[in-house]
Amino acid sequence: KSSVQTIGEEQIQNPYTELLVLKGHQDIVRFLVQIDDFRFASAGDDGIIFLWNAQTGEKLFELHGHTHKITAIAPFSSSDVAEEKMDLIITASADRTVIVWDCTSGRQVQKVSCFHSTVKCLTVLQRLNVWLSGGSDLCVWNRKLDLLCKASHLTDAGISALVELPKNCVAAAVGKELIIFRLSASNNGSEGWNVLEVKRLVDHQDNISSLVSINDLTFVTGSHVGELIVWDALDWTKQASECNFLDSSVHPDIQPEIKLSQSPNETSVQHLTSDEECVFAAVGKGIYVYNLQLKRVIACQRTAHDSSVLHIEKLPNRQLISCSEDGSVRIWELREKQQLPAEPVPTGFFNMWGFGRANKQANQAAKKMQENTPTYFLELVGDLIGHSSAVQMFLYFGELGLATCSADHLIILWKDGERESSLRSLTLFKKLAQNGDLQLKL
Repeated sequence: KSSVQTIGEEQIQNPYTELLVLKGHQDIVRFLVQIDDFRFASAGDDGIIFLWNAQTGEKLFELHGHTHKITAIAPFSSSDVAEEKMDLIITASADRTVIVWDCTSGRQVQKVSCFHSTVKCLTVLQRLNVWLSGGSDLCVWNRKLDLLCKASHLTDAGISALVELPKNCVAAAVGKELIIFRLSASNNGSEGWNVLEVKRLVDHQDNISSLVSINDLTFVTGSHVGELIVWDALDWTKQASECNFLDSSVHPDIQPEIKLSQSPNETSVQHLTSDEECVFAAVGKGIYVYNLQLKRVIACQRTAHDSSVLHIEKLPNRQLISCSEDGSVRIWELREKQQLPAEPVPTGFFNMWGFGRANKQANQAAKKMQENTPTYFLELVGDLIGHSSAVQMFLYFGELGLATCSADHLIILWKDGERESSLRSLTLFKKLAQNGDLQLKL
């Protein structure tokens, strides 16, 4: 029997009772990126990029230019004062090209085809007015797609993720390592740039799978074996960590036990997001809330879905949304727990996952901490059933609803049914009034 929490038909706190199905893609849709308050782009394995209106579901443009699957996508709005503001997106593909698109006209602005391998990630540094591509090389480009500089010969693994740091630095995930690069303008007065490797961090035991910037002081990384490390963004020192595969403080010499029943993704950190107070981690089938000040997990749902959780976001209220390989999208609410005196205290990922034994001192310290700090739990308040295959990610548009993309080739816009109904009634009312069909009886 599955231990995954279920919810009945009565979903009072779930506003998404109406949906629009957007068709067009011919393969897995892996990426959604927001362009502005009502437009977004979708891309995936068919190599096509679609631009959509999140309010109406209208297909605005269909962008053709890549011959293989899309591997990365990023918004890149023009901020040049001399020019008219342009909303651009950059797409990278397994065809070893990168294309810049104009979202207003749907036309191709520039194309670069000089890559030796697939670009796996793209990051825009708005303050420096440049963007970076990561793969076997780290390349720095300007808006005209001129290559300013690059760092080569990283490792065979290549860069899988990038995150911007203060002082013109970036952190690049290269296998198990985190490499810190610094960008600097050339001193000779030309428009040249330099990119310099300044530090390698080798604290992770396995490949880094997720990176997130918290603020100008902190960033967090997660790995395939469930390690979560909190870093100082200025001096790149390790501030705190959690890991669920082994309690090394109890058994420093024991290697992690390999269970045949365990799938490789059972403890993998697939996605990280943050609201500056907490980090929300998608770990295996579960979701975890890690408090940055307390440096511990304050709430978790170990089996939030039937399969790996691929994406998680915190909404402006106390709610979280998660989506999974099992095809579901779920809404959770972070609630304060009524404490019971005899309740056992989890000390971190270890106890929650049942690996290792907590020592007596750790339990006592945790009990003391729990007396002074509230504990929380995640309650399932909504289940969005619509996709027939793995839901890759989603975008939250506030009042306009939620957009999800899936391996079933579909994008679904989830709408607040009550709001949409009242909007339609208002539109009808105005139409009748304009036509003179509405007679007010006194």
